[in-house]
Amino acid sequence: MIQVGGTLPEVDFSLLENGEITNPGTNELFPGKRVVLFAVPGAFTPTCSQAHLPGYVALADKLKAKGVDSIICLSVNDAFVMDAWGKVSNAEDIIMLADGNGFFTKQIGMDMNTGNFGGMRSLRYSMLVEDGEVTKLNVEDPGRFDVSDAQSMLDSL
Repeated sequence: MIQVGGTLPEVDFSLLENGEITNPGTNELFPGKRVVLFAVPGAFTPTCSQAHLPGYVALADKLKAKGVDSIICLSVNDAFVMDAWGKVSNAEDIIMLADGNGFFTKQIGMDMNTGNFGGMRSLRYSMLVEDGEVTKLNVEDPGRFDVSDAQSMLDSL
């Protein structure tokens, strides 16, 4: 599992922008930037939709006021699902990034097998990434939502 001080691997993601799929990579999303990345087990799932994403939507301005350049929500879903979830969640200030094949999630050791729920998914976590290096990392225990929320990230900045 990636740790504080670790560097993010070079991986391409999927993002739906203006009706078209793009494939931004870590090499363009993180260098020279201070980024909050949070990951959820699945779009439209209860805790993710009722608490995790809404917290970051509500506190986006405050996080950016603390020097955060961008906020990324990551899930092992496809770009169409992430885009739709972002739209219904009023997440205009959040980059809704898809790790469809779970390649990034696996490379940083944040994958988990959820069985019939959805197969391979991401653990719930948040991290602060500065110029591609992880400087803060908050990983939830399975079934918990205590440390990766937006307020905890804001308080740590």
